[in-house]
Amino acid sequence: MAGDHIFAALAHPARREVLRLLRKKGEMSAGELAARFDMTKPTMSHHFAILKDANLVTSRRDGQTIWYSLNTTVLQDLLSWTMDMMQQNGKAGREQ
Repeated sequence: MAGDHIFAALAHPARREVLRLLRKKGEMSAGELAARFDMTKPTMSHHFAILKDANLVTSRRDGQTIWYSLNTTVLQDLLSWTMDMMQQNGKAGREQ
């Protein structure tokens, strides 16, 4: 898991909101997502690129439209990693 990229991607509230929208509504076009934010198209493209680099979203092109969806595999890996960390911290606390 490329943890640094994932945590960097999750650090910005707009990117977390994109993930929330995709989780709630399913696949959405770049235009539909961008319409939800008061940002320029280049700024939104930058956010999409960061989410893609972290493998948190996947994209597909249909003509001139780019469609985004959640990459649930990476999110499941992140959740598993988080649970492992919590379990390790719990064990360390009991040993003290």
